[in-house]
Order: sequence, then structure tokens, then C-alpha cells
Amino acid sequence: MTLSYSDIATRRLDRIAALADGLFAIAMTIIVLEIRVPDPGPIRSEEELWTALLHLAPRIVTYLMSFLTLGIFWNAQQTQLNQFTRADWHLTWFQLAFLAAVALMPFSTAFLADFISFRIALLVYWANIFVLGAVLYVAWSHALRNSIVQGGPTSDAIKRRIIGAQALYAFGAALCLISTYWSIAFIVLVQLNFAIAARIPLLRRL
Repeated sequence: MTLSYSDIATRRLDRIAALADGLFAIAMTIIVLEIRVPDPGPIRSEEELWTALLHLAPRIVTYLMSFLTLGIFWNAQQTQLNQFTRADWHLTWFQLAFLAAVALMPFSTAFLADFISFRIALLVYWANIFVLGAVLYVAWSHALRNSIVQGGPTSDAIKRRIIGAQALYAFGAALCLISTYWSIAFIVLVQLNFAIAARIPLLRRL
């Protein structure tokens, strides 16, 4: 039997997890670098310093929002990896595509911070989140079709989480028709929901 390169290419899940951990750590670090100390040159009083600090609010908000985003998707990817029995050529590249979207998060965060009142900036940020969720869904569906995932009720729970989260994020993005600030507030609430839902009985099923 003749094997192709894709048949013998590395498929170790631990190497995928290690790469993901490193890239998530880098992305989480880069987003905080967008919060820069105010230029001390023109600041001559406590009031001026306070004003300069307030001007950092958009960057602080987008940093916190993106840190939550990355934390949620890191946990989502790790949950999937723990359910896979092995990796294949396609699954490996799905994971790399997912990490490519993770690497874009510092850009979409900085873009939103600079243009926080513009709908396009909010939609670019949402598009980044959408791609993250879409690739996870495709990877999970591929694993199910090719029987490389553990059986049981986990399958439905993961699909329900991805679809439910993306629907909520899409609704949050749609709120930019009213105000980008409404969108940001709603997205943060969604993220907090997924961060603490395990402690709230009514939200555990999402």
C-alpha cells in the first residue's frame, strides 16, 4: 500500500496544544501593549493627568474584552482537543486556521480601540470572533464525520455552545446600528456569561 505525505504527516495533539498555548500567550500579551502610558510632556496637573487617563478608557475596555475573548476561545479549543482521539491532516490545518484568527485579535483590538465609535471597526472585531467560532465548528464537525472524537453527549454540548455563542455575538454586532457602545457592552456581558455560567444554573446549558 502506497502512503501519501498527508497520511504520514505528524498528528500529535500535544504538539497542536503546545503551539496554541504559545500563540494565545503572545496574543494576550500584545493586546495589553496597546495601553500606553500618557506622554508626560504636556501634563502639568492632577486634572490633566486624570484627563489623559480617561482618554485611555477605549483601550482599557477593548483590552479587557479581548482578553475575555481569547480566554473563552482558548478554553473552547482545549475542550475540543481533549475530546479528540487523534488528529489527521485536515484537523491539523483547521487548528492552524483557528490560530491564524487568534493571531489577528491584537489587530482587531487595536483597530476597535482607535475607531471605537465607528461601526466598521466594531464589525471587523465581530468578524474576527465569527471566524474563530466558525473554524471551531468546522473542526468539530470534521472530527465527528471521521470518527476521531470520543462519543457521548459531549458532541451536542459543544455544538450548542458554539452556535449559541455565535448567535449572541451576532446580535451584539447588530446593536452597532444603534451604537457601537451598546454592541461592546452586550458582547462583554456575553463573555462574562460564558466565564461565570458554570455557577449560574439557568445559564449552564448555553
